[in-house]
Amino acid sequence: MSAHTKTEVIVGGAVLACAIAFGVYASQSTGLSQSRAGYELGASFRSLEGVGVGTDVRLAGVKIGTVTGVTLNSDTYRADTQFSVADGILIPDDSAVVISSEGLLGGNFVEVMPGGSPFYFEPGDEIEDTQGAVSLISLLVKFVAGDGSE
Repeated sequence: MSAHTKTEVIVGGAVLACAIAFGVYASQSTGLSQSRAGYELGASFRSLEGVGVGTDVRLAGVKIGTVTGVTLNSDTYRADTQFSVADGILIPDDSAVVISSEGLLGGNFVEVMPGGSPFYFEPGDEIEDTQGAVSLISLLVKFVAGDGSE
């Protein structure tokens, strides 16, 4: 085997190792390799703008789960959403869930606003107190339209 062939084999192996490492990282960061440990809760939102399957669910800024399902309820025209919460995270049954934004250019996520009840949601429960996404464009339009109407 010539020196040139050995170099090609080493470089090829390094490229293959990098590709495998990238694939493992990508599957972990998108939640594909995570087990479904935890429990499911549901909520219904007026608007889920910027939220889909795989979006983070956070409490106090810490990821506690992910959105696992989104469907349109054809009777209420609301987005019925299912999300997982990690085992060991108990959410008081008077908590609210809101669609929050990471900033002007950041993405949206589902934020759990814990209540003070001594009782907790059970797996499969529906959280009734929800607030959908606020569209920055519609706020800007209302602001501009409201400013010129005087």
